[in-house]
Amino acid sequence: MTVILVLDISLALLVLAVAGWTIVARGAFGAVVGYVAYGLLVSLVWVRLFAVDVALTEAAIGSGVTGVLLISAAGRLRGTELQAADERPGTTRRLVTAALCTLVAAALAAVVLRMPEAGPTLAPEAARHLAETGLGNPITAVLMAFRALDTLLEKVVLFLAVIGVWSLAADRDWGGIAGPRRATSPHGPLAFLAQLLPPLGVVVAIHIVWVGANEPGGAFQGGAILAAMALIVIMARLAQAPAIGSRRLRLALIAGPATFLAVGLAGFAVAAAFLAYPTGFAKPLIILIEVFMTLSIAAALPMLVLGPPDRPAP
Repeated sequence: MTVILVLDISLALLVLAVAGWTIVARGAFGAVVGYVAYGLLVSLVWVRLFAVDVALTEAAIGSGVTGVLLISAAGRLRGTELQAADERPGTTRRLVTAALCTLVAAALAAVVLRMPEAGPTLAPEAARHLAETGLGNPITAVLMAFRALDTLLEKVVLFLAVIGVWSLAADRDWGGIAGPRRATSPHGPLAFLAQLLPPLGVVVAIHIVWVGANEPGGAFQGGAILAAMALIVIMARLAQAPAIGSRRLRLALIAGPATFLAVGLAGFAVAAAFLAYPTGFAKPLIILIEVFMTLSIAAALPMLVLGPPDRPAP
């Protein structure tokens, strides 16, 4: 048994242990901490499976942005934990739920283990046409060229989700601000981290977006890192979120989908198809789209986490 195999087995057992601890944790905050740790461990699992793009997304979204969202929710629900503890389901119901979850997990494991060694795949076809895109990262090529329509619709759904969250605001707060107010003199460890981490995070995000054409990374990972940095600053009360009526915010939200759609419509004129790229210009057009998509993702994710505006803009 090699050292790598021992580490892989240990990682798998640790993932299961943290998942189990997250499920049985009594307090909401403890469960959230377990969830964040679980997401980071799953990121390591994806790295070991040589899926670095998925690992970056899991770390940025699963542990980063989603972790901030859950911590905020746990803080708001802290006063109701005692009441919720009295409403816990009985032992019989919990045992039945555990048995059903185990059955589903076993069924999924059986399906995966019974799959043929060489399952159906379009990977060879995608690899054969990879050079035509000028991209070195096959993940980016698939997302931005071979299934560009799906990627465009995903970003439109993200934009619509922001509108859905904003629609929950009271009429008097429409166009206002969500999230904590800016402190007059922020101090403490969180304020220190909010001053230390964002400059580094911005550099890392730009690097991930720029190298995404040839290496693991891309707009979603870079945008998620920028969103996490913005949330840290807002949670530390160094700044407050922009008003949802801000023209700059709204332009940032539509920049990505609008650029993607404009390039797609231009494909009719220059390449005879929607979302088709002219020969020799696929890579620069994809990078252009990714840059504006990063801006939209970085603007949309914090708005989803902060929720609807709860006070009018000054």
